[in-house]
Amino acid sequence: MEILRIENLCKTYGKGDNKVEALKNVTFSINKGEFVSIIGPSGSGKSTLLNIMGGLDTQTSGKVLLDDRDIFVMKEKELSVFRRRNIGFIFQAFNLVPELNVEENIVLPILLDNKKPNKKYINELLEILGLSDRKNHLPNQLSGGQQQRVAIGRALATKPAIILADEPTGNLDTKNSKDVINLLKLSVSKYNQTLIMITHNQNLASLGDRVFNVEDGIVSELGGEIK
Repeated sequence: MEILRIENLCKTYGKGDNKVEALKNVTFSINKGEFVSIIGPSGSGKSTLLNIMGGLDTQTSGKVLLDDRDIFVMKEKELSVFRRRNIGFIFQAFNLVPELNVEENIVLPILLDNKKPNKKYINELLEILGLSDRKNHLPNQLSGGQQQRVAIGRALATKPAIILADEPTGNLDTKNSKDVINLLKLSVSKYNQTLIMITHNQNLASLGDRVFNVEDGIVSELGGEIK
């Protein structure tokens, strides 16, 4: 079942001699439950693509349909609520709230939506992430790998339609990087999640069900053109 469709997506910065085409007529679709890796050199348009898919940036032209809804016809407030409920973000720089403990950071998106966390589900997440015995710790009492696990838990807390991960292992050593990717793969299989991950690490990228390459604003699927 298709969960995300990108249609003729273009992003242009500047005008005239300063014009830069960050994305050029990008079209592809992703099904529910897929783990998709996106690779490409720095400045190729990877993060721009991810930010537009997540509604954090606007397109110049084209469509982004998430769960059959065109996110760019929504007004700002509607998009903000839709994004919070349907998209989980994982960034390289963890972005945890330093004054909140592990459990509080994980349930924060739910509370921001004025909803009550499902205690059983949150405890299950803590167990899967190996954080049950750390749930009352503050971020500065955790290792980098543990902090990224909290960020994963926060992204999964609302049971979003899709998870967007921008270099989630960028600040981690090899062992922690593998642990984080294994946790992400586990979430995809256990919760039938859809994961789109940017990475510079081709070994980690190869773990995805599909691998997209971005170069000079052009997106292609390794092993064949995107259909």
